[in-house]
Amino acid sequence: MSLLTAIRPAFGRSAHRLRRDLGFGVAGAAVQFVAWAIPMSVPWLIYEDTSALGEVMLALTLPLLVPAVATPVLTRVQRWRFKALLDIEITGPKRAPRQLWYHLLAGPAVAWGGVLAVTMALVGLAAATVYIWIWGVPLSWRVEHVGYSTKAAYVTVGGVILLALAYALVGALARLDTRAATALLGPDPAKKLERRVEDLTESRAGAIDAADAERRRIERDLHDGAQQRLVSMAVNLGLAKATLTDLPDEARQVIEEAHREAKGAIEELSSLVRGLHPAVLDELGLDAALSGLAARAPLPVRLHVHVPERAAPTVEAVAYFVVSEALTNVAKHARAERADVTVVRTGDTLRVVVTDDGEGGADAARGSGLTGLAKRAGSVDGTFDISSPRGGPTVITVELPCVL
Repeated sequence: MSLLTAIRPAFGRSAHRLRRDLGFGVAGAAVQFVAWAIPMSVPWLIYEDTSALGEVMLALTLPLLVPAVATPVLTRVQRWRFKALLDIEITGPKRAPRQLWYHLLAGPAVAWGGVLAVTMALVGLAAATVYIWIWGVPLSWRVEHVGYSTKAAYVTVGGVILLALAYALVGALARLDTRAATALLGPDPAKKLERRVEDLTESRAGAIDAADAERRRIERDLHDGAQQRLVSMAVNLGLAKATLTDLPDEARQVIEEAHREAKGAIEELSSLVRGLHPAVLDELGLDAALSGLAARAPLPVRLHVHVPERAAPTVEAVAYFVVSEALTNVAKHARAERADVTVVRTGDTLRVVVTDDGEGGADAARGSGLTGLAKRAGSVDGTFDISSPRGGPTVITVELPCVL
């Protein structure tokens, strides 16, 4: 019982696939018959003298000209066939040279293969049912041919094999037709890849903009929410320390400690907010934002910014954070006495150069903070380059597109 339960679904799927592929193949053969057989027969119907060279040449060339002229119509018909019978969506340009190759070569070849498969199926069916045909012949013939049952058994086996081959061939032709149509009737692979790259570029730009907008939102929430609460608490603690002079020394010490902790938390939160996204960058641009960054740096920084026209907000944010992280790396690892930062816009390119007089030897391949700089630049299709020989100086050059 379990064997029958397992066989029935498999047999049903096979029968459904056979009906689907046969209907698909018959529809394709019908399209090819219309596209080839009818144009080929027109000259022979018009002219009585079929031996004339002109009529013969016309009969040979007309089937080639008709698909060439009717390529858009044939393409729409074939795409409809794939959608209606196999539920495969094939989209692409209305007219392309590659489509003609399908209508001249791939489509007819698959159609002739379908004719072969149908022929094999009919012959196989006739051979597999040979015992039924034998019972239709006179009894005298069966008596005279005593060994007919053995031969009929061989014929039956051959018929079953032919049916199996026809079934496999029908499925193979459907898969081959699908691949050929996808490659020739669909969009050009190069243009498809180009559109894919454009889509990915747009989606990446959207993700970068969304991440930047989220950082701005978090910065605003921290600045207007948590930071203001801490400031209010620090002010209240300061007032308490100044006015409540009659408290015990232990209580005053607790208030003073809480006041120091609140001011320290405000400073840390302010640094965190600036690290997320400095508000001055949106309001006044790169020059003002980098000036504040250079003023807070733990080493002298000489800054030169020449940006006559502002870049995209996301690009400005990347430039700011590149300078910020580069100066942080200089302060931590380079043992430098000073650094130079130059930011210049030339055409549609924003060039950022950070130089220090440290000991050099920095290598982005070692997985240091320089890898993060390269990733930041690459997030907006920018380039990152570093020159850091032993003994210095170290020069970091980043070029960013001003428009995403």
